[in-house]
Amino acid sequence: MRRGIRSSLVALVLAGIGLVGAAGHAQAKSASTTTTSPKVSGSITVSAAASLTEAFTKMGTDFQQANPGTTITFNFGSSGTLAQQIQGGAPADVFASADGSNMQKLVIGGQVTAEPTAFASNLLTIVVKPGNPKRIKSLGDLAKLDVVSLCGETVPCGKYADQVLAGAGVTIDPANITRGADVKATLAAVTTGDADAAVVYVTDAKSAGTSVATVPIPTWQNAYAIYPIAPVAASSNQDLDHAWIEYTISPAGQKTLKRFGFLPPPPSG
Repeated sequence: MRRGIRSSLVALVLAGIGLVGAAGHAQAKSASTTTTSPKVSGSITVSAAASLTEAFTKMGTDFQQANPGTTITFNFGSSGTLAQQIQGGAPADVFASADGSNMQKLVIGGQVTAEPTAFASNLLTIVVKPGNPKRIKSLGDLAKLDVVSLCGETVPCGKYADQVLAGAGVTIDPANITRGADVKATLAAVTTGDADAAVVYVTDAKSAGTSVATVPIPTWQNAYAIYPIAPVAASSNQDLDHAWIEYTISPAGQKTLKRFGFLPPPPSG
């Protein structure tokens, strides 16, 4: 039964983003090639989901060391906000989203013309204060708390959390919910003491270290977040854009993403 639910969940997410399958073959091929090109130079700005902050920061440092003469600057935030910025003409060379729908907006709008590539995936978890003073054991226990922190309703982590709660049949009084602008703000509500618990990505809980405790969400109840990446059409350094994208799916890039708690992208086929 659990395997069936898991398969249906992955199929639903894949269908929802409408781009991962098409990129799978290219991704598998790219992952077996060299990590970087010796000829790339210059600078680019990568607009990336807030949940990628720690992993991409480390990867940026590693990439620049392997490619002298390159500079990777990051703009982290909610995927929806970043997509709106790019649509409005804000400077960006590469977009890495925590969901497919925001990427698809740019594909439809022509701000992204290359085929997006899935490079990572993520799951959700419950975070609580150290020691778990409210004795939270499951999603159902969140309904009895005074304050639960969730990402904004239009933010990918908020959409995933709402999906997970609905699937588990859990209803939290809206008066007891505080919404964060992105996953970092959502988690911070717990670390600062403003909320009793939050639903965030596994990777962000891992980055928070001992400032929070985690309560796992069973796989069959969880949401499978798939991260696509693509160059922005208006970028003037497409060579470096593609080198960075290649790096995210290379063995070196995947090793770093795994270190920070990310799962690999879904297999092709």
